[in-house]
Amino acid sequence: MVVLVEDTPDHILVDREAEGIGNLLGDLTAAHPIRLIKSLAEIALKELSPLFEQMYSEVGRPSIPPERLLKASLLMALYTVRSERMFCEQLDYNLLFRWFLDLNWDEPAFDHSTFSRNRMRLLKHYVAGEFFRTVVSEARELKLTSDEHFTVDGTLIEAWASL
Repeated sequence: MVVLVEDTPDHILVDREAEGIGNLLGDLTAAHPIRLIKSLAEIALKELSPLFEQMYSEVGRPSIPPERLLKASLLMALYTVRSERMFCEQLDYNLLFRWFLDLNWDEPAFDHSTFSRNRMRLLKHYVAGEFFRTVVSEARELKLTSDEHFTVDGTLIEAWASL
């Protein structure tokens, strides 16, 4: 798909399919704080990758990769996304979420029921807690957290507490 970019002096024609989502978001996310959070998440996931290999079988129906499930859970917490269904709908149009999950722009969004089942199963496993502890620990080391101000959506906590 070739699109006309009108906010440039020459109204440049850009082939978005050739560029891909990585190039498209490369400039958009250069100064965004989520870029650092993504790198912290990827470090934590790399440390946990041997556990993922033990948890998932090579036979049976393919599931959503655990790395994507955990990164999606992190996005849901950071952006206060209230439900799996809402998150999966946002994947259809939120390029920042797609970039964070390493989801290609033409790759279909997750089916909300499959996503929900897989996510619940993973969150019950100790590896999810280890992932979040590692990300928070690394964020604290880099002074990205603060005890001065904390805001949270209480309904989200109640919903997650009912798991």
